[in-house]
Amino acid sequence: MKGLDKLKELVSNFLRTSKPYERAVNEFIKELQKILIKADVNVRVVFELTKKIRENALKSEPPPGVLRNEWFIKVVYDSLIELFGGEEVNTLPRKLPWTIMLVGIQGSGKTTTAGKLALYYKRKGYRPGLITTDTYRPAAYEQLEQISKQVGVPFYGEKNGKDPVLIAKKGYRELIRRGVNVIIVDTAGRHGYGQEEALLDEMESIAKELKPDEVMLVIDAYMGQKAYDLAKRFHERTPIGSIIITKLDGTAKGGGAISAVAATGAKIKFVGDGEKLEDFEEFNPKRFVARILGLGDIETLLEKFKALEESRELQKRIEKALLTGKITLRDLYAQLKSVRKLGPLRKILQLIPGLSLLSIEDEMLRISEKKMDKWIHIIESMTYEELDNPSIIDKRRIRRIAIGSGTSVDDVKELLKYYEAMKRMFKDIRRKKGILRRL
Repeated sequence: MKGLDKLKELVSNFLRTSKPYERAVNEFIKELQKILIKADVNVRVVFELTKKIRENALKSEPPPGVLRNEWFIKVVYDSLIELFGGEEVNTLPRKLPWTIMLVGIQGSGKTTTAGKLALYYKRKGYRPGLITTDTYRPAAYEQLEQISKQVGVPFYGEKNGKDPVLIAKKGYRELIRRGVNVIIVDTAGRHGYGQEEALLDEMESIAKELKPDEVMLVIDAYMGQKAYDLAKRFHERTPIGSIIITKLDGTAKGGGAISAVAATGAKIKFVGDGEKLEDFEEFNPKRFVARILGLGDIETLLEKFKALEESRELQKRIEKALLTGKITLRDLYAQLKSVRKLGPLRKILQLIPGLSLLSIEDEMLRISEKKMDKWIHIIESMTYEELDNPSIIDKRRIRRIAIGSGTSVDDVKELLKYYEAMKRMFKDIRRKKGILRRL
């Protein structure tokens, strides 16, 4: 997206820099401020955001196994997600039929957006239909009729109609009769910025009659931070409203428009980034930020953080097992599932305080990938009762587990033998740790 493209290069350079950390952070933040202000993000918002990023980056320490530069980019990533709206919202109808009313300033791309929305729902398996209530713009009827033919959905409009409320009412009945279950109503626009009240008044008059399930405001990305005023008034007037931002591909102000809308508390559901009907997607703040920061770099980092989180989770399970001297089949399952992502069990055990001093048999910690796959399938074929109390697993149960997991009786026996050995090892480790504490 124009205006934010330079963020990718900024992130890439920071991850490769050999400069002292604090100096590199300060230089990064200066560049980030320039990029965001150029993208028309509110200056006060930019300085508040970067102040928070600097404090988090310089005052907190990264978790074990994470480089400081990587930690800093994660802080930036989380902060930008918050700037651009936080969590994604549900885009699918909560019931059927579902009626959507589109409102927007003239020239915002509202009519084209109606067609994009129809195509989106059609591809999701719904039966959408289009209605135009625009009695002011002569070309509105022809434009939406043509778009409906392109998308292949039913259309209703009145070429010489004068009453938008009556058109909406008749159109709704006609489309329901034709089996439509997502009705998209395109209303007349208003001329330019500053006509918000007239726009919202018309929205209310049609909504009063039609009672739409959702009102969507279409905002042109060219508005930049001016989008704040319109989105705020809209959000106050219709609690069931959401926002669509169009023309993200053609302006450097898109970041400003998105952040301005997010600041009002209104939810952005979709963005349009091109003229084609296919150039339309759900707005996901996490995915959006990942894209502007350089998807490859950030995905690698997030995978690392996710793996570390799983590692900590496994450590907790193992520490609990060490404390009690007991290991369950559920613990063993978690270990087997995690080993591929996190590396050998020995590596994980060494992170647990005091454990690296103890000698653990290598044979207990080395399991081939092929064997791991088999054992995972075997444990998944066990009942809750068997997982919690393996001593009840007799010959009959072993045969059933083998058949259910697509393995052999010997494979199941080998897993249970390994499990018993692990239990002994954990009891031994607990005993040795007790000795060490007394030394």
